[in-house]
Amino acid sequence: MTALTPRTLGPQPTADALPYAALTREIEDLLQDPTVAVPPRLVQPLHGGGSLFVMPAADARVAMTKLITFIANNAQRGLPTIQGDIVLFDVTTGQRMAMIDGPTVTARRTAAVSLLAAQKLAPRKDGPLLIVGAGVQGLSHLKAFHQGLGVQEVWIASRSASSADALVGHAERLGLKARRVDDPNAALAECPLVITTTPAQQVVMTARPRDDAFVSAVGAFTPRMVEWSADVCQHLAHTGTLVVDTRDADHEAGDLLQAGVNVELLPTLRDVVCQTEAWQTAAQRRLEHGGPVFFKSCGWGGWDLAAARCVAAQLSR
Repeated sequence: MTALTPRTLGPQPTADALPYAALTREIEDLLQDPTVAVPPRLVQPLHGGGSLFVMPAADARVAMTKLITFIANNAQRGLPTIQGDIVLFDVTTGQRMAMIDGPTVTARRTAAVSLLAAQKLAPRKDGPLLIVGAGVQGLSHLKAFHQGLGVQEVWIASRSASSADALVGHAERLGLKARRVDDPNAALAECPLVITTTPAQQVVMTARPRDDAFVSAVGAFTPRMVEWSADVCQHLAHTGTLVVDTRDADHEAGDLLQAGVNVELLPTLRDVVCQTEAWQTAAQRRLEHGGPVFFKSCGWGGWDLAAARCVAAQLSR
């Protein structure tokens, strides 16, 4: 058997291999694939407050390991918050197939997960879309929701006016109607689609979403991190529908855990996709009581595996 020549894909080739429509379909397929195995990720605290994430996963065809660092204050250094790579292997031969850009995968698969959740759960899909946080995740969610949900109007809020203006400019170049807003809490009353992608070092969101809102809370992905106030989370637990991305959120969903919400009782995105009994019960309650949908995204190696599957399929053509 001829040895594989591993490919190294930089940021743009990695992005090109992960169009949002294909990646979202792959995520949905992965949630229904019984061969997928994803052990708990290892999070190694680093001196200075950063973290090293080690995230392996495999299915019947592809194995991968993601190695990334998260340094919250790297923007002050002019460096990316997330850095690292993902290594792909062929399961049958064990040969290394490729190394792909970790931050690009993180940005695109996180946005694709939010997009899939919105496609399945959003009461209204017409917008305006409010994006709180104008960094890498803000940009990736802007592109994903424009391409995958048909959003035509976006409102941008950020601690940095220049960052918000830059993302507004990007949206306008895509042909969207866009504006900067200085108070994201006031903007909640006008926006049925909401994405929060802040650094999650402190509470930013203190107002309640609209009754017909879909919220994807992305920024807080460890127990110590938080974007949404405890009061709002508790209100949503009683009046809305809460869904988490995976069972890893049971010990990682900072917003909900700090609010005292019993995360273990919440349905996951897999429950939604597979229409399990857990989701049927939540869906019936939602039908009877209405209220906003709050999707808590914490991240999972399976989402990276879905991206690896997309790349592997492209490399095999």
